[in-house]
Amino acid sequence: MDKILDVKNLRISFRTNNGTVKAVRDINLELGKGETLAIVGESGSGKSVTAKAMLGILAPNSIIENGEIVYDGKDLLKLSEEEFHDYRGNRISMIFQDPMSSLNPIMRIGKQLTEAMILNGKANQRAAKKELSEKTRLLTKAMLGAASEGGAITSAQVNSLTTQFKEISSKAIRLSREFGRAYQAAAECRDELALYITDIKKDDPKSLVKEMKETAGKLSKVFSPYVVEEGNTSYKGKAETFKGLASAYRKQDQADELTAAMKDLKDELERQIPQEKPDFFAMAYYLMKQPGAQVHQKDIKALNDKTQAYLEEHFLKEFIQATAAGLEYSSKTSLKAKKAALDALKKALPVYEKEKLDKGECERTAASLIHLVDQSIDRLALKKENLPYVFGTSLHSAIKKYFEGIPHNRKEEKRFANDQAKYEKNAAKGRDIGKPVPALLVDLDLEHSNMIRIVKNLSDLYESQTAQNAKADYNEMAREMIHHLYQQETKVVHKVTKGMAKHHAIELMEEVGIAEARKRYNQFPFEFSGGMRQRIVIAIALAANPDILICDEPTTALDVTIQSQILELINKLKEERKLSIIFITHDLGVVANMADRIAVMYAGKIVEYGTADEIFYEPAHPYTWALLSSMPDLDTKEKLEAIPGTPPNMIHPPNGDAFAARNKYAMEIDFEEQPPMFEITPTHHAATWLLHPNAPKVEPPKIVTDRIERMRKLEVDANE
Repeated sequence: MDKILDVKNLRISFRTNNGTVKAVRDINLELGKGETLAIVGESGSGKSVTAKAMLGILAPNSIIENGEIVYDGKDLLKLSEEEFHDYRGNRISMIFQDPMSSLNPIMRIGKQLTEAMILNGKANQRAAKKELSEKTRLLTKAMLGAASEGGAITSAQVNSLTTQFKEISSKAIRLSREFGRAYQAAAECRDELALYITDIKKDDPKSLVKEMKETAGKLSKVFSPYVVEEGNTSYKGKAETFKGLASAYRKQDQADELTAAMKDLKDELERQIPQEKPDFFAMAYYLMKQPGAQVHQKDIKALNDKTQAYLEEHFLKEFIQATAAGLEYSSKTSLKAKKAALDALKKALPVYEKEKLDKGECERTAASLIHLVDQSIDRLALKKENLPYVFGTSLHSAIKKYFEGIPHNRKEEKRFANDQAKYEKNAAKGRDIGKPVPALLVDLDLEHSNMIRIVKNLSDLYESQTAQNAKADYNEMAREMIHHLYQQETKVVHKVTKGMAKHHAIELMEEVGIAEARKRYNQFPFEFSGGMRQRIVIAIALAANPDILICDEPTTALDVTIQSQILELINKLKEERKLSIIFITHDLGVVANMADRIAVMYAGKIVEYGTADEIFYEPAHPYTWALLSSMPDLDTKEKLEAIPGTPPNMIHPPNGDAFAARNKYAMEIDFEEQPPMFEITPTHHAATWLLHPNAPKVEPPKIVTDRIERMRKLEVDANE
């Protein structure tokens, strides 16, 4: 599985007047690229707290006691609020439970959709410029390093190739920008004309004239050798006819003539808009070497074939060779540095394993290790390894928490002892001044073990990587790097205008199933039903094209029919956009047909974790059985079983299994000791003492086994 998000040992609490609520307790999760991970559990189990931590939107009274949330080589828990702006809503988006609370009731829907697009567009430009500059600098340095070792490419060739690449990219961007403006204008005009043709009989002429006037203003922006040629008299005539009739349109009896003109113009645009876009990178090189060459032709496939073949023969082969040499040099340099870092990590481990830690020694060792690890990172690798990137912040954080925690704990214990004595003194006199706030202590044993874990985990990773002798395809990696650089250059010049944002917003509204999107673009949230408002929220979440979409009970506030539609929509969008989804719910039935893996949470802990089939067909934890027993379906004739009792008070979590008091299968050990995560299969784990080899054999409730039998039979019948 290609991991996109990794949650490790996450522990979150909240300060309250009554004490510290242990909301999330040492959970571990992984989210794969393109998969749906469902987190299921009752209210208060810690599901939403985990999701909010991923977005950096925890309440002010929250305490992140331990853990990491690693995404794209960054520990999200260590980011500042300013740094989070590059991730929140842009790369990780969230759909909340109540759509009305997510929307501004006095702002039109269109404005709410486009506002984020324009802001994110500027942020993306800045990020792309930084990435392009850094990658180009590192690649040139690596190519020169490879040349200095006497490879096939010389330093002079490297300098010539990189200079040419910059010139080609610059020219390609200018050509692409000119084409993009014309293509965007033509596409917008075509789509708007299609809408007017549909709505002309329904809309008031006055409102339609205003919109048609905006469209008419774009008709002169469609000219490009690859979209509508300047000399296209057919297009110009049809555009002028539309403009004249549109400006004179006042009454419905003029609609037929105007409709015919709009159809003619729309069909003309449809014919002119190319199905395939020119390869401007190849074209730019061709024009640089063949000044004055004729490249203005409508047969774009033939043009691309010609320019790409020329680029490949005269430039790309040599540039790929140089890039591959640079990537190989960078990879081998990184591997050598990893071996040095591995030796240092092994020698440093005893420093942190001592029973009595020395602050100065820990900090000096950390500084030396962080320097070596930083040098060992291959920053030209497009796929980041998370552990080396977060090593420095994680180790610094653990050391700081441990040594600052020692005086903090003494101070807190003294403060609590004084407050408790004061409380008892007043209580003896019959005065109630309220119980003192319990001492908020740093878990020193945990922070000590964290230092050891951080060093050991990276040591194990580097041990594995330095032992491997896998042969990499550097030529293929070089092509990926060149494509990546060109993508960044394109992003640098891609400015999101108000017109582009509006067009994209309407496309998004149509994508999420909102009819008459252009008309509804100007409506307020109160003019939409609950299901439609949730579709708008989904559209806003998708506006920045995120990698990860977090759905926090997105169907709870909707009726059953609309729930089904929203779930189908989320599934469709996941497939089309290759999204990774975290779906939070209290109802296992909701995720039956959409989850790839399921994590069952109870009292801040994950009690069972597995694939959807394993959770539904082979559930192992009594809490999972209880959830399945209370889940309605069409064929269950028995009375559904309610889960008895209530969740525990998380200010004082139970010593053993938190579900023990509500579990009719609980054994004595369940009340005394927390069960470990037992492995059932490599993908299926559960934290219950019933899986211990010495535990009695206990079958799931009959209502669960009957349901599993029915589901298996239905699956067999469906496959026959």
